[in-house]
Amino acid sequence: MNLGMGEIGLLIVLALIIFGAKRLPEVGRAAGDAIREFKSAMSGDGRGSKEAERGDRTDGDAD
Repeated sequence: MNLGMGEIGLLIVLALIIFGAKRLPEVGRAAGDAIREFKSAMSGDGRGSKEAERGDRTDGDAD
């Protein structure tokens, strides 16, 4: 899939219209975290997700 400068520019403009300039860094950060977590889960490096770690700590503490 080859993207030229025109297509990349169009994607950036659409992202700005949809999410707005203030939320765009937040959306990018969330997407990067999701990709990073997916890659670590696929490689099986054992680090696990933040949600799984929180779930392990709170499973027996709910009284």
